[in-house]
Order: sequence, then C-alpha cells, then structure tokens
Amino acid sequence: MKTRGLGFVFRRGNIWWIQYNFRGQRYRESVGSSVRSDAVKLLQRRMAEIGSGRLHGPDVEKTTFPDLVQMIRDDYAINQRRSVKRLNTSLRALEPAFGRLRACDITLDRLNRYVADRLARGIAPATAKLDMTYLHKMFRLAERAGRAIVPPFPLISVQNARKGFFERSDFESVRSHLPEAYRGVATFAYLSGWRVPSEVLTLRWSQVDFQAGMVRLEPGTTKNDEGRTLPFNALPELAHLLRSQWDHAVSLELETGQAVPWVFFWNDRRTIKPIHIKAFYRRWQTACTLAGVPQRIPHDFRRTAVRNFERAGVPRSVAMKLTGHKTEAVYRRYAIVCEADLMEGVKKLAKLQPDFSHSSATIQAQNAKFAGNNLAEGARFELADRLPHLRFSRPARSATPSPLHTRPETLGVRIV
Repeated sequence: MKTRGLGFVFRRGNIWWIQYNFRGQRYRESVGSSVRSDAVKLLQRRMAEIGSGRLHGPDVEKTTFPDLVQMIRDDYAINQRRSVKRLNTSLRALEPAFGRLRACDITLDRLNRYVADRLARGIAPATAKLDMTYLHKMFRLAERAGRAIVPPFPLISVQNARKGFFERSDFESVRSHLPEAYRGVATFAYLSGWRVPSEVLTLRWSQVDFQAGMVRLEPGTTKNDEGRTLPFNALPELAHLLRSQWDHAVSLELETGQAVPWVFFWNDRRTIKPIHIKAFYRRWQTACTLAGVPQRIPHDFRRTAVRNFERAGVPRSVAMKLTGHKTEAVYRRYAIVCEADLMEGVKKLAKLQPDFSHSSATIQAQNAKFAGNNLAEGARFELADRLPHLRFSRPARSATPSPLHTRPETLGVRIV
C-alpha cells in the first residue's frame, strides 16, 4: 500500500515497516511483525497522531519512567540544586506506581488514581502536589529532548496557608523555656525574619562585621541565591545579642583552646558544636508546649518580622530586602496589610459622613416630639371614650371620636 502524502508500508525480509512524514522530517519505523495488517494499523495510528499535532513516534514510545528519573537527576547535578534530598523522597513514592510504565502510558487517569491513593493513606495534599510537580518537571525535560509528550496533570487544591504570628509576650514566653544556648537563635530570627535552618543556624563570625555593623549572607547561600545585608547597629537588642555571643565565643576559645566559627553554638561537655536543626526543633516543641502555644513553628518568625516591618511603616521594598522575599506574595498569602493605611482610609471616610453628635441629637428630638404628639392624641381619645373598660394597644392616630361613641340618631337608627 502506497499513498502519496500519507505514508506507506513496505517489507524488509519478513518484517513490515512503515514510513511517514511529520513537519518536514521523514520517519521510518519497524513494526516488528510479519503480518501486513499490523503495519497498516500502526500507520493509521501514526496518521491519527499527526492529525492531532502530537506525534509519539518510536523514540517517545520507548521512553520509560527510569529514563525520566535519570533526566531529572542529571538536571539537578548540572544546576547544582540543593533540594536533592526532597527529590529522592518523592521519587521513592512515585516508583511503586509508575516504575514499570512507559512515559506514554502515564495518563491523566493514572495520575488521578495515584493522587487519590496517596490522599486515602492520609498523605497531605501538599505532599501529593509536590510529587506531581517533580513528575511534571521530568516530562518537561523529556519533551525538550524529544523523548516524551507531557500529559494533562491533575490540579490539586492545597489550603495550607499558616496563620501563626508571634506577639511580643508569646515570644518572650517561648524564649524563657528554651535552653540558654538556643535563646539567641530565637531572638535573632524574631528580629530579622531570616530562615532558621539555612540562614540563622549556619551563620558564622566571618559574616559579621562589627566595625560596619552589618551581617551579610553571601550570594548562593540563600534560598533565592541572592545575597543579603542586615544592619544590626540600628537595632540595639540585636546588636547586644551579637556582641554577647562574640564575648561568649572568645571566652570559650580561651578556656577550651577550640575555635568557635559559629555565631550560635552549644557546649557539649567542653566540646563546642554547631546547633543541629533537629536538636533545635526538639527543644522548640517543648518550649512552645510549656508556653501554651504548641502549634507554633520557627517559620512563624518570618511572618512576624514582615508584619512588624509593616506596622513600623517600613517600605515594602526595603522590608523584602531585609527578609529575603523576592515578591510581595507573602503579603497576599498571609493577608498582611498596613494598619496605618487602613486607619487613614477610615478617617477619610469619616470626613464624608455628617456630624454624628448633631445627627444623634436631631433624631432624639424628633422622636421625643413624635412620642409627645402620640401621647396627647391618646389622652384626648381616652377622655372622649364613654366606655372606660375598653382599652387599645396603641395610641389613636386621630382625635376623631370612635364610632362606638357616636349617638344612634346620628346614624339614622331607630331605637325601640
């Protein structure tokens, strides 16, 4: 069978092949069968794919899930990404569901089934969404290499916006229940809004310039790979904390003969060590429970610092440079607003309204006059009433005598 412009089937030895063109490129594909009808069916399927503009082709159909995994691992190695540990966590969850499938067999219904199974086992929606994010990135890399076509992915709704903020009293209570070596970490995070695991606990004295009064984070060491500077001399509490930590570090170096390169450390039986994040979290949970705020996490310090900057009237562009936020999404996500601007808006609205005291007095005078008129009419009605045993639940609206009091002769009625 040979049809111009659509492709054709032909045989090499006992094996049938197909040939077709797509976007100016010729494709030849072995059917792997000695039956001609199999070649015709494969050619028809390829024609249908070309008609929809999504040609799978032999390379796409040969791509497997392990190939996708290798692509994303290579990408992480080339770009030196730091979230390899989290990637491995998602890959261990994806492997049982898709490990033996080809990329073209991973369809929307299979993805929906995976997400539904994960949620049924009690996995958080944010975790399932992150798994889908990694898998989607694999398909994007494979699509760029011409090895796969990205299928539709499920849309997972995640409502995990935290609302935790620290008032000063809550912060003081939690800090008082922390061990002495860990209090400086909480104070620095509360005042600066820096990330505790990657920016506070890893802080070294080489990043602190006492002469200039600056703490610096070098480019590439932060989450967004941008450098950051915090002038601490302008904040007495923060300056006192850093100088106290420095004096303590110098005294320990003289006492133990060990170098103390970290700003925050702990003395483990005369062995100076940096504070490990897991050790900090364990003591943090205990302190929060004793302080009566068991649901608070160290990341609440970032939201608190942003809100404090907003309350102090610091421009958002400056606050974002101090805390390390690249966009204003944190303000929208946590509904952080400028309270001074809200107060000013309400004051402007009040100027458009009439004077409340004058309006209130006018309304009260009108009510009193209305009540007086009603009472007067009611009094006249009761005086004109010849049947004192009849009473009405509301005052009369008019001084006209009641029909009950009208004389019969006036109505033209003859009384026998």
